[in-house]
Amino acid sequence: MTLSEPTPIRVMRIIARMNVGGPAVQVSGLMRGLNSEDFEHRLYTGFCAANEGDYLDMVAKDVAVTRIEGFGRRISLRGDILAMFSLIKEIRSFKPHVVHTHTSKAGFLGRIASILSFHPSIRVHTFHGHLLNGYFGGFRRYLVIVTEKILASFTQHHLTVGDRVRQDLLAVGIGNSGKFGLMPPGLEIGQLPNKIDSQEFLGLSANTPQCAFIGRVTHIKRPDRFLAVVSEIKSRGVNLEFFIAGDGELLESCRERITSEDLPVKILGWQSNIERVLSAADLVILTSDNEGTPLSLIQAGMAGLPVVSTGVGSVSEVVLDGETGIITSLEIKDIADALCKLAKTPELRKKMGDTAKEFTLNNFGLTRLVEDHEKLYKKILADLNK
Repeated sequence: MTLSEPTPIRVMRIIARMNVGGPAVQVSGLMRGLNSEDFEHRLYTGFCAANEGDYLDMVAKDVAVTRIEGFGRRISLRGDILAMFSLIKEIRSFKPHVVHTHTSKAGFLGRIASILSFHPSIRVHTFHGHLLNGYFGGFRRYLVIVTEKILASFTQHHLTVGDRVRQDLLAVGIGNSGKFGLMPPGLEIGQLPNKIDSQEFLGLSANTPQCAFIGRVTHIKRPDRFLAVVSEIKSRGVNLEFFIAGDGELLESCRERITSEDLPVKILGWQSNIERVLSAADLVILTSDNEGTPLSLIQAGMAGLPVVSTGVGSVSEVVLDGETGIITSLEIKDIADALCKLAKTPELRKKMGDTAKEFTLNNFGLTRLVEDHEKLYKKILADLNK
């Protein structure tokens, strides 16, 4: 394969499922933004589970996609083998110059399919986070590390959305620093609607500060910790209300706890209009055990909202502690203390929100993300042909 061949450069983008969340937002932005004169760009993905929202169906309806049967979140020997052979067939048909996989399962099946296809593609994999903490016990974590080490030897370039994620992976011997690039998220949000109108539409009080929990209601996001913080805030008599904008397998158990403890939390479910959600909020909370680079916090910053977040993953690369928000430990008291501080001082919320808007718009724009990917693909092909 020579550099004179790829005009346009054929890029095969593989992700196991496009469930509502950060990776889907990033992939959709790339699919829309890559220069069509220089690149022929195709997306291959599977299907979301019944309790997950499919971003392609709900938001990115304009993005063309090839669905792969058997591909998805659930581990299934039959389904995974079916998906892998389907990907091999698609690779042989499309003959991509670059096979770019996103997230763990797609990285596993997509790279194996690329190897077994015997088509000489360059393999790129993006870690939007990792499975080293908060997902598995010791033995399964060991298997993840061994598998990623093996796949790394067949991968020409790795990307992570944050430096903390990159350092964690390098620390356990996955890849090497020479072919491990940093690719911070890039996104954009539309104009925010009127705050009072948004709160009225969503059924929220306009007389009380509103704190938003935005994202998947799943174990790694620790909604139980979030509700424990809400309970603590209630016991302190702080004038602050909360809402959940998201869906997931733990939503119903959260609903039961909110009702039984009479917590000041309104469940909105998944919302397609993120601008309305952000407009209705006064601050945003994240209580996760593990994160890559959380897009919800970037979106909050772009909307001029301060955040309170546990100091996990690459949060500190998105939130400037004490300037655009407050980063805490995993302890309920520490999170509640930070919320109390912001709830009681609107001038501090305003100051942090203004700083957050400037910081996130300057560092996490969609145009930068697209241009950085275009430069990367051209560079690794040029380096190959030297």
